[in-house]
Amino acid sequence: MVATAPSIPLPEIESAVTRLSRGDLGAFRDWFSRFDAEAWDAQFEEDVKAGRLDALADEALADLRAGRCRDL
Repeated sequence: MVATAPSIPLPEIESAVTRLSRGDLGAFRDWFSRFDAEAWDAQFEEDVKAGRLDALADEALADLRAGRCRDL
Protein backbone atom coordinates (compact mmCIF):
# COMPACT_ATOMS: atom_id res chain seq x y z
CA MET A 1 0.00 0.00 0.00
CA VAL A 2 1.24 3.49 -0.88
CA ALA A 3 1.14 6.09 1.88
CA THR A 4 -0.31 9.44 0.91
CA ALA A 5 0.03 12.85 2.47
CA PRO A 6 -3.04 14.35 4.12
CA SER A 7 -5.19 16.30 1.70
CA ILE A 8 -5.19 20.10 1.82
CA PRO A 9 -8.65 21.65 1.41
CA LEU A 10 -9.12 23.30 -1.97
CA PRO A 11 -10.08 26.72 -0.51
CA GLU A 12 -6.77 26.74 1.38
CA ILE A 13 -4.86 26.01 -1.85
CA GLU A 14 -6.82 28.69 -3.72
CA SER A 15 -6.05 31.22 -1.01
CA ALA A 16 -2.34 30.40 -1.09
CA VAL A 17 -2.24 30.75 -4.88
CA THR A 18 -3.86 34.20 -4.73
CA ARG A 19 -1.03 35.35 -2.44
CA LEU A 20 1.80 34.30 -4.78
CA SER A 21 4.02 36.96 -6.31
CA ARG A 22 3.84 37.40 -10.07
CA GLY A 23 7.09 35.44 -10.50
CA ASP A 24 6.04 32.64 -8.18
CA LEU A 25 2.64 32.47 -9.89
CA GLY A 26 4.37 32.01 -13.24
CA ALA A 27 6.60 29.28 -11.79
CA PHE A 28 3.56 27.62 -10.21
CA ARG A 29 1.68 27.79 -13.52
CA ASP A 30 4.59 26.13 -15.34
CA TRP A 31 4.92 23.45 -12.68
CA PHE A 32 1.18 22.76 -12.61
CA SER A 33 1.03 22.50 -16.39
CA ARG A 34 3.74 19.81 -16.32
CA PHE A 35 2.11 18.07 -13.34
CA ASP A 36 -1.30 18.03 -15.03
CA ALA A 37 0.13 16.76 -18.34
CA GLU A 38 1.97 13.94 -16.56
CA ALA A 39 -1.19 12.96 -14.66
CA TRP A 40 -3.20 12.96 -17.89
CA ASP A 41 -0.56 10.85 -19.65
CA ALA A 42 -0.51 8.35 -16.78
CA GLN A 43 -4.32 8.06 -16.81
CA PHE A 44 -4.32 7.62 -20.60
CA GLU A 45 -1.69 4.87 -20.41
CA GLU A 46 -3.66 3.14 -17.64
CA ASP A 47 -6.82 3.31 -19.76
CA VAL A 48 -4.99 1.86 -22.78
CA LYS A 49 -3.51 -1.01 -20.75
CA ALA A 50 -6.93 -1.78 -19.24
CA GLY A 51 -8.51 -1.90 -22.70
CA ARG A 52 -10.85 1.02 -22.02
CA LEU A 53 -10.08 2.55 -25.43
CA ASP A 54 -10.26 -0.65 -27.49
CA ALA A 55 -13.83 -0.07 -28.68
CA LEU A 56 -12.98 3.46 -29.82
CA ALA A 57 -9.87 2.22 -31.65
CA ASP A 58 -11.88 -0.54 -33.33
CA GLU A 59 -14.53 1.95 -34.41
CA ALA A 60 -11.91 4.33 -35.82
CA LEU A 61 -10.20 1.53 -37.76
CA ALA A 62 -13.54 0.35 -39.14
CA ASP A 63 -14.32 3.89 -40.29
CA LEU A 64 -10.89 4.12 -41.92
CA ARG A 65 -11.32 0.80 -43.77
CA ALA A 66 -14.82 1.84 -44.92
CA GLY A 67 -13.48 5.09 -46.38
CA ARG A 68 -15.29 7.31 -43.88
CA CYS A 69 -12.13 9.23 -42.99
CA ARG A 70 -10.29 12.05 -44.68
CA ASP A 71 -6.84 13.54 -44.31
CA LEU A 72 -6.56 16.58 -42.08
